[in-house]
Amino acid sequence: MLFAVILVGVLIVVGLTAWLKVHPFLALLAGAFFVGIVSGMPLLDVVKHISEGFGGLMTGIGIVIVAGTIIGVILERSGAAFRMAEVVLRVIGDKRPQLAMTVIGYIVSIPVFCDSGFVILSSLKKALANRAKVAIASMAVALATGLYATHTLVPPTPGPIAAAGNIGAENYLGTVILLGLLVAIPAALVGYFWAVKVGTKIVVPEDGEEFEFDYDEIIKSFGKMPSTFKSFFPIVLPILLIASGSIASLIGGDDSVTQIFRFIGSPTVALLIGVLASFLLLPEMSEKTLYGWIGDGLKEAAPILLITAAGGAFGRVISNTGVADLIQSMNLDLFKGALFLLVPFLIAAALKTAQGSTTTALVVTSTLIAPLLPTLGIDGAIPLALIVMAIGAGGMTVSHVNDSFFWVITQFSGMQVTDAYKAQTMATLLQGITTIAFTMLLWVLLV
Repeated sequence: MLFAVILVGVLIVVGLTAWLKVHPFLALLAGAFFVGIVSGMPLLDVVKHISEGFGGLMTGIGIVIVAGTIIGVILERSGAAFRMAEVVLRVIGDKRPQLAMTVIGYIVSIPVFCDSGFVILSSLKKALANRAKVAIASMAVALATGLYATHTLVPPTPGPIAAAGNIGAENYLGTVILLGLLVAIPAALVGYFWAVKVGTKIVVPEDGEEFEFDYDEIIKSFGKMPSTFKSFFPIVLPILLIASGSIASLIGGDDSVTQIFRFIGSPTVALLIGVLASFLLLPEMSEKTLYGWIGDGLKEAAPILLITAAGGAFGRVISNTGVADLIQSMNLDLFKGALFLLVPFLIAAALKTAQGSTTTALVVTSTLIAPLLPTLGIDGAIPLALIVMAIGAGGMTVSHVNDSFFWVITQFSGMQVTDAYKAQTMATLLQGITTIAFTMLLWVLLV
């Protein structure tokens, strides 16, 4: 009956978000109250666990989410995202335009939300397609799948951070980032191959037409863009700091140098240093940038923080229903090892397909599987990071009409919905399958 209660709680979250279009924040709280009350938990304990779960998750990752969002907004507004794209195009060249768009998406979506990244780079995509004489749909799918790969797998994107926090891996974000960057490579590449194979056969109204601007005019229209170093610095610096902190933690020791590296390598401090590095991109130190742009970043972070915190409340209630003790008494030999990764993958895929939001799918799935992990002896940096990858793989599968990203792609590429199903939705299915297969392989090799 306890499993049935939890299942109904999840269905309440899915039903409210997918069919009644209720905000995930309220849907997750409704699911938490339902599970707590119906499972027989004392009423005051229900309130206590919801409050503790809500605040507890924010303790570890709240500032990280806010700092990552601010960096993304500054990269977007300053033209740094465009500069990064321009650098990648110069390195890869015009002979492989789809590959260039995939790599651009892979890099830009680490700090910038995939929806925003697609909109920012839409004019560049069209101009490059016009210059290289390739189908716009092919370029759109290449860009979209590159963005999607790192969006679902690599912090500081909120979804992977929330998943890591829910399963107790917030202290291993360095490992999550490094493995995310690795796992996202095959995910992005399969999207690129699908863009070349299928996207080139899709015709949109703008194909063959002369675009309003050519590539060089698009670059000039942005005015004076930041330098390459300044553009990449706010992304690369926090990743390097977190990696150094992780190495210092592995080495151990209490000397002052190790403590300093662990301090600056903690995700909160590293991302705040990244925010300071992003100030180099500001065109001016004024109220417009220091207050306005950062204020916009806080506005973008607010709904993600609330959804993540509500997911933490949902997870805390579930973990206090006694489900962990119930699971411990069961024979779970079948789900040990790499095969267990299929459990979070399938749950996240079902939630993503049903209600459309990748972040919600990652938050809910991580809260559901968190009680299972100690029972199965899954602990430590690499195993927990691979669990996050498995959840992210499910969160990719699939993007269709209930996903806002799907509509951004169709509107800015000119693809019909039926063509977008063939190109984008099928590409995300292949990305999810490739990602879970690669994650299972890494489990066999590393765990």
